[in-house]
Parts: sequence; C-alpha cells; structure tokens
Amino acid sequence: MTQADKIPQEIRLQKERRVLTLVYVDGAKSLPAEYLRVYSPSAEVRGHGAGQDVLQTGKAEVTISDLDPVGQYALKITFSDGHNSGLYDWAYLYKLAYDYDALWQDYLRRMKEAGASRMPSADD
Repeated sequence: MTQADKIPQEIRLQKERRVLTLVYVDGAKSLPAEYLRVYSPSAEVRGHGAGQDVLQTGKAEVTISDLDPVGQYALKITFSDGHNSGLYDWAYLYKLAYDYDALWQDYLRRMKEAGASRMPSADD
C-alpha cells in the first residue's frame, strides 16, 4: 500500500449529512458523523499529550455541516455542534476507515466504563 493509495479517490457526503463515504482504490468506506466527531484529531478531543484524551459524549445526533479541503493533505470537517478545529489528514482518515470496527468498539467500551451516554443531554 503506497501513500497515494491512502488518499481517497472520491469523497461523498450522504444527503442526511450523517455519513461520509471515502472511496479508495480497494473500495468504499462509510464513516458515521458521530464516529468522526468523537475521533476528531483536535486538541479539544485528543488533549495535548498522551493520556489526555477527552471522552466525547452526547454526539449520537451530530451531523456534518461542512467539508473543506485543506491543501492537498487534509479535510476540515465542521459538525452540527459547532466543532471544527480538527484537521483530518489523509493518513488519519485512512486509519479511521480501516480500523473502524476496533476503534468504535473501544469508544463504546470507554463510554460504558464512564457511565456516559451517546445521546445528547437536555442541556446540550
């Protein structure tokens, strides 16, 4: 697999804005908006160092408001909750696409351990 193979040939946003589909040389991968939001590469989500990740809760209803290419290397995704500070470079999007099952299960496990909900609270 070359670096060029990790760049999507096509990017499609589902009409309802809940799923982003990335088309690679070996097939299409569909990523839910919630998944992309909770795995945002921003400092707000990842923190500023190892072990500083912030568990994102209440994001089940989030949608993608906007997609903006950043040069030839990344995609800026704006979400319906206003979050837009993460730049998803092609390598990171590829990792999210191809490691979806393991990453999603890890997120669900961490949510359960925290006693948190994917549904937005009345305060959100």
